[in-house]
Amino acid sequence: MINGDGAMNTQSIKIDNGQVKGFLIELDHAPLILLKARQGYVMCGYLNMAAANKMGDVAGRVTGVKSFEDVLHASVVEVSENAKKMGLNEGMNAREFLNKLM
Repeated sequence: MINGDGAMNTQSIKIDNGQVKGFLIELDHAPLILLKARQGYVMCGYLNMAAANKMGDVAGRVTGVKSFEDVLHASVVEVSENAKKMGLNEGMNAREFLNKLM
């Protein structure tokens, strides 16, 4: 439930190649979500790819998600420059993207 109180939920989530760490912060209209793998992460639309590029992160961005499960089933709509160098592309399933970062 999204109640806007800013509560943070963290969870270990099993995927094919290991476990990712999930972070979900409840905000007023939608949650802020990030799934962190060993070599990078997938973030929701609240977070900024320009910042990820500036920091040299390996990142993918998904939109329209409200849960960890939504993220895992979503298609990546944007990838960082360092993700591209690793062969990760827009249109990939986020679960596949994270598995390649384990």
